[in-house]
Amino acid sequence: MKNRFLLVFAFVASYYSAWAQPATPRQMYKELFKAVQMQSVFPDGKTFVDCTAKISPTEILQKYQAQSKTPGFDLKDFVLRYFALPVTRSDSFHSDTSADVDDHINKLWDILSRPPDTFRDYSSLLPLPYPYIVPGGRFREIYYWDSYFTMLGLQVSGKKDMIENMVRNFAYLINQYGFIPNGNRSYYLTRSQPPFFSLMVDMLAQEKGKQIYKTYQPILLKEYAFWMKGLGNLRPGESCGHVVKMPDGSVLNRYYDAGDWPREESWKADLTMARKSDQPPKQFYRNVRSAAESGWDFSSRWFADGRELSTIHTTGIIPVDLNCLLYHLEKTIAASYLLMADPSEARVYEQKADQRKRAIYRFCWNKQKNFFCDYLIGEKKVSGALTLAGMFPLFFGIAGNADAIKVAQLIKVKFLKSGGVVTSLKNTGQQWDAPNGWAPLEYITVEGLRRYGCDSLARAIGLRWIDLNVRVYKHTGKLMEKYNVEDPGLAGGGGEYTLQDGFGWTNGVLMKLIQQYKKNG
Repeated sequence: MKNRFLLVFAFVASYYSAWAQPATPRQMYKELFKAVQMQSVFPDGKTFVDCTAKISPTEILQKYQAQSKTPGFDLKDFVLRYFALPVTRSDSFHSDTSADVDDHINKLWDILSRPPDTFRDYSSLLPLPYPYIVPGGRFREIYYWDSYFTMLGLQVSGKKDMIENMVRNFAYLINQYGFIPNGNRSYYLTRSQPPFFSLMVDMLAQEKGKQIYKTYQPILLKEYAFWMKGLGNLRPGESCGHVVKMPDGSVLNRYYDAGDWPREESWKADLTMARKSDQPPKQFYRNVRSAAESGWDFSSRWFADGRELSTIHTTGIIPVDLNCLLYHLEKTIAASYLLMADPSEARVYEQKADQRKRAIYRFCWNKQKNFFCDYLIGEKKVSGALTLAGMFPLFFGIAGNADAIKVAQLIKVKFLKSGGVVTSLKNTGQQWDAPNGWAPLEYITVEGLRRYGCDSLARAIGLRWIDLNVRVYKHTGKLMEKYNVEDPGLAGGGGEYTLQDGFGWTNGVLMKLIQQYKKNG
């Protein structure tokens, strides 16, 4: 069976190989792209980069160059004539709020599902060979870290085939591009997202058995190679790409987008903010893009002054959550080698994991705050900013028991609100700050607390989050991307776009928590 799967996988990879590294909308449409984005032809900058041209980009550019100089030229009319707008399927879905929320979610899986992609000329979509689930709203493609939390709900719903198809799609992306991009769009090919692939393999192994670790070991190794690329001959205090060699010689990682230009989907916003920053533009753009790789775009945790996006310095930070995820990846690779009866290689990755665990404690445990925080590379000190990223060491079992209890106490005193736990303790207007709560971080917090026996606090958070989600659903018929956990009467806010509904990871975490706390007493 394994050989058959690998043969099919190789065929699929070769079938799609002609479309590797496609041109992005910026590269295809040049001055037209810049005009559309800078003149805000569409309220959301993501709309144009998700459009599909009706004729070749060369022809469109020629027509634009000729017509744009004529009196009365209307740029939006031009775009609508030569481009097909992206379609959001969930717009036509009407909820029955008298139904239980889990019944609603089970219907939503079909709305959010996509069949295997067919190649489309002049589209930014990177075609995937298997069915998948999208988050919803403006997010019309698969997203990396979103998908793990979506899969939690798919598991509750018994959709094992979809879980496997999504894992296969991510494996395909690694084989095709050398890493899992932020999403399957050409304009995302400079960055990844929090590396949850090893946890997806865990989930699939729960459903299909431990041989899954052997099947996907080559993919796990490629994922690891991407995040560790550039380690080479780094000396203490040096960094390269995602890798940082710490002053004591240990190795940790950071977020690092390969691009140093404005994000195509947020072109105007990035150019505008760059003018307000004291950083050289390329440095600012890389920091913004690297924060997008973190999934926390944007949060005060990335800001040098803790308040303003213009001070963003993501590449100067060792994120505690990223390094916990890579610890899990190292442990998973070690386990796969044990299954393959290769104890020597298993020891290599166990040692890497042990070294990373010690380094996380050494650099990310804030003794004054009794909490896990990010590390500031330039300042050579642990950050004092408290965010739910500090729950990842509990989720992965890295924290010592005594320290975990200290973390739990701070969660109870500082983070716990009427609707769940708040993302950070700062209200900056950014979406990954107060007063917002996000499904993935609620789940990480609940499971981290449960791992250390803090069951009553975990239960309180889980039930408050469930109640908030259900209350909003009954009122609006929707499940949202994020929620205001401080004042449940208000919608979640902040960010570069309007509040999105759908919503993949909210659906997944809600289903999991309902199963845990409502259906099991």
